[in-house]
Amino acid sequence: MSINFEYYKIFYYVAKYRNITQAANLLYSSQPSVSRMIRMLENELGCILFVRTKKGVLLTPEGEELYSHIAPACEEIFAGEEMLTRSCGLQGDTIRICASETALRCFLFERLEHFYTDHPAVKLKIYNHAATEAIEALHSGNVDFAVVCTPVEVQPPMKVTQLVPFQETLIGGLQYQYLKDQTLSLWELHKYPLIFLAKGTRTRFFYEQFFGKHNLTLNPDIEVETSDLILPGVIRNLGLGFLPKDFAKQALENRKVFELPLLEEIPRRHVCLVVDTSKQLSLTARLLVKFLTGDGIQNSSEH
Repeated sequence: MSINFEYYKIFYYVAKYRNITQAANLLYSSQPSVSRMIRMLENELGCILFVRTKKGVLLTPEGEELYSHIAPACEEIFAGEEMLTRSCGLQGDTIRICASETALRCFLFERLEHFYTDHPAVKLKIYNHAATEAIEALHSGNVDFAVVCTPVEVQPPMKVTQLVPFQETLIGGLQYQYLKDQTLSLWELHKYPLIFLAKGTRTRFFYEQFFGKHNLTLNPDIEVETSDLILPGVIRNLGLGFLPKDFAKQALENRKVFELPLLEEIPRRHVCLVVDTSKQLSLTARLLVKFLTGDGIQNSSEH
């Protein structure tokens, strides 16, 4: 009997976590795909390995017997892979990442600094594009994975994983500092010039939805191509703008801009990892993905 190791690997994760969804998340796969693989393994072996429950799955006696042999083998293989990557220093391997400006500045650069400390031999190619272009690059196979910000819209076999939340705030320059002691409503913002990203970006879509939820239409006075152009415009008093707090931190501390209280609460956004589950990541890329997500993927969603 010759059974594909991938079947046993999937069996191991499902058996270990007693949950098909969690196993799928950790494997960067989908729940239907994992369920199908388990059925194929059961057909190959000629026995039932799991019983479904409301809380997950339970191993049958046959499943328990198989797991007692498979678990040590899988753990040895995974440990060997980890040791190999570390002992070889990941020499010569290149990871290709496409990330949005906000994702880079709010999350990715800081995490890559820590990763590089442990793996200085890794080569990185980082492409900076808006979320839509980043997803397209991933779909085309030009990058290993994408790091972008919500809202994210993808279709299978793409998988989205929330990494870290971030909060945006309304800011104004010295000319508008008198507003910092007031609480503005979204409706009142039409009295002031606004600086926003151009149409077609996910950030612009996010704010169009935010304004629309309050029965307002977003009509900015100035449109820019990238997020890093908003802050200089605000500093020069060209208008008010919305930015992640991390973007404006230094300018706020130096009192070049001021945080302006807003009556309506701006929804929290997330930096997300997007992978193509139909394509196999290299060992090095998988190691970086694991590093970015912690020990496995959390809050994953399939689209």
